[in-house]
Amino acid sequence: MIPPHLADLGWNASFQDQIPAEDAALPPARLTALHRGRVEAISAAGPLDLLCPPNLPVTMMAVGDWVLCDGPRVARILPRATLLQRRAAGTGTEAQLIAANVDTMFITTSCNSDFNAARIERYLVLAHSAGITPVVVLTKADMADPAPYVETAKALSADLTVIALNAKSPEVAALLGPWVQAGKTAVLLGSSGVGKSTIANSLGANQATGDIREDDAKGRHTTTARHLLPLTAGGWLIDTPGVRELQLTDVAEGIDILFSDLIDLAANCRFRDCQHDLEPGCAVQAAIAEGKIDPARLPRWRKLVAEEKSNSAAMAAAKTRALGKHTKKSATKWRAPKK
Repeated sequence: MIPPHLADLGWNASFQDQIPAEDAALPPARLTALHRGRVEAISAAGPLDLLCPPNLPVTMMAVGDWVLCDGPRVARILPRATLLQRRAAGTGTEAQLIAANVDTMFITTSCNSDFNAARIERYLVLAHSAGITPVVVLTKADMADPAPYVETAKALSADLTVIALNAKSPEVAALLGPWVQAGKTAVLLGSSGVGKSTIANSLGANQATGDIREDDAKGRHTTTARHLLPLTAGGWLIDTPGVRELQLTDVAEGIDILFSDLIDLAANCRFRDCQHDLEPGCAVQAAIAEGKIDPARLPRWRKLVAEEKSNSAAMAAAKTRALGKHTKKSATKWRAPKK
């Protein structure tokens, strides 16, 4: 029998089944915040402050992870049900973990110049790859006609839920409530200034908020780190800092899901290696000419495919180099005994 308090945190039988017999006596806890060398967590006994051993550094963990505790230390990270990650910003070749064990992704943007279909598609690819339900949340619906924004967003993916709202309205809890019930976890992703922290507060969290700059509608960072926050409806929310750069890696499956219509059409092209440009018998170009496909989706598809391949290859090469250095270093430490 799972204690109700653990179930409310998102614990279920699948996590229980993953605990090795030798660790059966270790209590589980869920990570709520990460720091340098230590983590905050919550367990059946309440909030915890845990140290990270050398073999389990903070960089291997994500907010939302389930861990086993050995006294004041993290003993083991349990396999994740879902994981959101991206290639580290800049020229990094490491994966940056965003959140773990998430059920719903609230892709947050506003009904103004922040709205960007290509960026929303990136979040959708990330959600589909992780097996997380995406929900597009359009804020500032009280300051503009939300209808064209809703229509554009819904056209990006079949059966996509799109909700337009005023983040400060008391209706937010009712509109987003179905995804944040007890035992469920959602993550808020989007640019700075679109109202993520305001939404979090409307759902029962306690986050600082800030205003956007009126001249360019750009937001100021008010959330500076990821936190797992309890909500009034009983669920949990991971609020994140504004994302300026979302470099995708290992998301080929998500791209295929989002652009499945183009992939299905491409299978009907006359030539197997059709580039969907000027080739005769191109089914994709025919659908675009007939108005069945938004022509802007084709270059966005190509760009995401190329980026995913490049980033995944770069990260794989970096891992290979790191493994080679480790192997070489280990070999130099051992020397055959002299005869």
